[in-house]
Amino acid sequence: MEERAKRIVESAVSLAEEGGFEGVRLRDVAAHADVALGTLYRRFRSKEDLLVAALDLEMQDLERRIRQRPPKGDSELERVTSFFSTAVRGLLRRPNLARAMVKAMASGEPEVAQQVAAFHGRVESLVVGALRGKDPLGEEPAPPSEKESRLATALDLLWLGLLVGWSGGVYDQSEVIEEMRSSAELLLQGARDMS
Repeated sequence: MEERAKRIVESAVSLAEEGGFEGVRLRDVAAHADVALGTLYRRFRSKEDLLVAALDLEMQDLERRIRQRPPKGDSELERVTSFFSTAVRGLLRRPNLARAMVKAMASGEPEVAQQVAAFHGRVESLVVGALRGKDPLGEEPAPPSEKESRLATALDLLWLGLLVGWSGGVYDQSEVIEEMRSSAELLLQGARDMS
């Protein structure tokens, strides 16, 4: 990301941390980043576009943390639970920003669909790495098997649903992690039973 665009995204992050989704007004972001509103619009088409770009920075941070401390555990369940614990704690450490990013992801805005799909692809790669007990960001990994791909997709979509629930006050952080663990256990057991 170019320096000016990064400054714009970091300004959006600061405003979202203070006021959540509603706190990210493009005119305020431009002023905070010290750029003209037209400059902001040339790079970002909407508030959702900006917040999904912030999600990309969060994803980079998660990938860095996973590379430094890969998910621990002797079983697929332990490693997948470890991964999602790290992901949940990292994403929810700034609740107002997390809620704003979840709302942007779930907005249905066509201009952010490709970026949201890329985010899900990155999460699924990390899940496959946790299933295998290998660094998913290391040397060129083998493509996921159909089973790994389906498990990763199911777990990623479940996580998104739980994040939406957390965002709406249905779950707290520890409940999101526990629901991920128990659901992963059911999915992994089902996958073993089908083998």
